[in-house]
Amino acid sequence: MSTGSVYTTEWLKKRVIEVISKQFGKSVKEASKKDMYFALANVVNSEIREKWQNTNKKYNENGHKQLYYLSMEFLIGRLLRNNLLNCGLLQVTEKVMEELGFQLDAILEEEEDAGLGNGGLGRLAACFLDSLASLKYPGHGFGIRYRYGLFEQRIIHGNQVELPDNWLTEPYPWETRKEDEAIIVQFHGNVHMFKRNDGSLEFKYENTDKVLAIPYDVPIVGYQNDTVNTLRLWSAEPIYYDKVDSLDDMFFRDLNHQHSIEQISGFLYPDDSSLEGKELRLKQQYFLTSATIQHIIKQFKNNYRLPLTRLHEKVVIQINDTHPTLAIPELMRILMDEERFGWDEAWEITTNVFAYTNHTIMEEALETWPIDLFKNLLPRIYMIVHEINERFCKRLWFDYPEMRERIPNMAIIAYGKIHMARLAMVGSFSVNGVAKLHTKILKEKVMNDFYTIEPHKFNNKTNGITHRRWLLQINPKLGNLITELIGPQWILRPKQMIHLLKYSKDRTILEKFDRVKNENKQTLANYIYEQTGIKVDTSSIFDVHIKRLHEYKRQLLNVFHIIYLYHELKDNPNLDITPRTFIFGAKAAPGYHIAKEIIKLINSVATKVNNDPDVKDKLKVIFLENYNVSLAEKIIPAADVSEQISTASKEASGTGNMKLMMNGALTIGTLDGANVEICELVGKENMFIFGLKAEEVIAFYEQGGYDARDIYNTDDRIRRIMDLLNDGEFGKQSIEFKDIYYHILYHNDPYFVLKDFESYLEAHELIDQTYRDKYTWTHKSAVNIAHSGKFSSDQTIQEYVNDIWKIKKL
Repeated sequence: MSTGSVYTTEWLKKRVIEVISKQFGKSVKEASKKDMYFALANVVNSEIREKWQNTNKKYNENGHKQLYYLSMEFLIGRLLRNNLLNCGLLQVTEKVMEELGFQLDAILEEEEDAGLGNGGLGRLAACFLDSLASLKYPGHGFGIRYRYGLFEQRIIHGNQVELPDNWLTEPYPWETRKEDEAIIVQFHGNVHMFKRNDGSLEFKYENTDKVLAIPYDVPIVGYQNDTVNTLRLWSAEPIYYDKVDSLDDMFFRDLNHQHSIEQISGFLYPDDSSLEGKELRLKQQYFLTSATIQHIIKQFKNNYRLPLTRLHEKVVIQINDTHPTLAIPELMRILMDEERFGWDEAWEITTNVFAYTNHTIMEEALETWPIDLFKNLLPRIYMIVHEINERFCKRLWFDYPEMRERIPNMAIIAYGKIHMARLAMVGSFSVNGVAKLHTKILKEKVMNDFYTIEPHKFNNKTNGITHRRWLLQINPKLGNLITELIGPQWILRPKQMIHLLKYSKDRTILEKFDRVKNENKQTLANYIYEQTGIKVDTSSIFDVHIKRLHEYKRQLLNVFHIIYLYHELKDNPNLDITPRTFIFGAKAAPGYHIAKEIIKLINSVATKVNNDPDVKDKLKVIFLENYNVSLAEKIIPAADVSEQISTASKEASGTGNMKLMMNGALTIGTLDGANVEICELVGKENMFIFGLKAEEVIAFYEQGGYDARDIYNTDDRIRRIMDLLNDGEFGKQSIEFKDIYYHILYHNDPYFVLKDFESYLEAHELIDQTYRDKYTWTHKSAVNIAHSGKFSSDQTIQEYVNDIWKIKKL
């Protein structure tokens, strides 16, 4: 595929040799793969730096309105290949590395995954930044530079074991420390109120714990253009003072102070089961938002020289889920306490700047904070939130008398807690869901009261993924084939992939698609063997379930099906089934007991199945540990089946479904999240839909009428699987998985695993039969690829730009 690169092998080879010599004092023959990784990063950074400076200069000189995207997660993955591709250096680098005796793929493995995120929320944010830069929009990300990521997962005797994800052991070559742009963030302290001469109120904030927020900037490179945006990550560091009472006092004060401060940017999502953990989570959120809002105000003043009443003309701030919601009262604090605006004027400015994206309907994810904790840590911010709440509730009482009974369910402060989603809705001019179904549920159920009074705020923006990473970069053989068929314009205009439909019944072309898939499956099979010692059959169905481990995502339903198939084969070894390789990747939150039990069950079933000669290689179960972006990039191109089987109404959107679809996997899924929109595009005949619909699930929750014991007592297949959890079949003890057993039966199967089981089996039987006809299967795969351009994050970003942000291209 032509990239339009202007770089030559001679130029790059010379640059690499120079860096190896000057930076490491070695010849190329002496250089390690790690040395070569840092040398390539050095060369790429040199090419990026001038474009980065010019981009910022143009934004500032041209007076562009800029987007500030606040998120607690940015799951950016490895950047070397991404930056080589976007700079137009990828192909020439592959040639140079080969000439120098290296394999580029091996060098790329030397890069650590940045530990800046956990799941779909963070990956979405990363895709959005890529699309903003590639479309030449002035949009920048703001997050925290976590010293340790979520955790490094190891599977020991089937159990998840968490190790520190120390991703910053070595220098991170993509970041630039900007110590001169540090900002002070304040916690605790006392607030004193005074009257000014003009009668307005003045607030003094004293005896605070001050923390230094040091920015580290990471370039976000647009695809083969001159735009380089910024991801700014804040690191918490102590402020040192000269005056101390004694050397001992200085030592212990500094030691304790430094430790407490370093924790703020220490770990992604610290355990919040304790009061101390909750306080640390809240500290992180205010640390991010305070540093960012202070930076935005300073930048606005320096660049635009306009009154702050016109802030909304040059600034729009997108809150990615509830975590950065404290940005709203923080902006109010700065406007009133530092810029001396009155309440009404400050509120007018604030509510014209913020937009809020909701990512869940689950109560547990709609953040709340205990009042006492919040008030003690952030006394001035609490006063502002309290005032926002008082004014909002008065407005409801007088302007919407029909809503008076609903005020306790809408109040920002209610029942001893501060409700962050409510604060986000009240303080923002836009509230969006991330899939059509999700937005519909927000309007009609979860946020119906707010929608009733301000329907104009609500809109939908279905999530998207960057096709440049999730197809062009990770699946170059498929990318080359698409370009061969329809030309390269799809790279900049992904909707052009729809032109693949004219080839979707061409047997010769479909054979090419099939060859690409088989080569990718062989690559993954080799990786699986290297990691686990297990040989998998590449002619088998590669059935992939890769996502965060949560009950609503229903990895348990998947493993129940595997247990069912296993015993079907044990009962009838000559059973005619298409061989299956079930591939899992998932992390469970350290304190989430049931999720960790499900991981153990998957691994226990895998051990049983993979070592039983009776199944005759018809079944294999693979759990690949430490699931992250780089592992997803290895698995997705090889997938035949994409498991998107969440309990209907629970998944806001999903993006894994889009990535797998884009690479030709066929979806087995419920009509949940973006599955609904995928189905609308490709048709039910090109997916495998099963299970309860969202409205049926919601009806069961609200009205009852479902009894899991009835299914257990009447379905022999279910009873057998459930009883196997207790009889030692998959564990050393007869009660190994009793918690899963009792959780389902005594909590009435809260995610409808048993209810959807029969429908799920039927869908899998259809997969089995369909896969036997290679032409039909590959036709369906090609149809999915052709329609996947609709789910490019370029499309999503354009919708945000048109409807919410109103920013213009460089």
